Amino acid sequence: MRYVMPQEVEVWYIIPSIRREFAIIMSKKGMPQKFIAEKLGITEAAVSQYIKNKRAHKIKFNQKTKKEIVVSVNRMLKNSHVITETQHICNLLKQTLSICQFHHIYDHDLPKDCKLCMVK
Repeated sequence: MRYVMPQEVEVWYIIPSIRREFAIIMSKKGMPQKFIAEKLGITEAAVSQYIKNKRAHKIKFNQKTKKEIVVSVNRMLKNSHVITETQHICNLLKQTLSICQFHHIYDHDLPKDCKLCMVK
């Protein structure tokens, strides 16, 4: 039996999904892909794949998280750093236990009432 650590879920699925949302929102605001790529520290090809839903499309965020992602994009457009805003969203997902829902998707052996990563 192989366990999937919550940090692995964060790195493999959640962070790419946050980047996808950042890219889509910036694109809808009229930002060119080159600008988005530079702002997010990724390639233009990755931006294109995010926008076309070819990459990181399995994680779906709730409305509260989506609203906070929009706030983060607006802060980035005013010079906040992508790492700061990504960390902000990751912390929100931990605080609201949304990360647990995503963890259950990728590790079916977790107990339903799992609190393994809620260590103080």
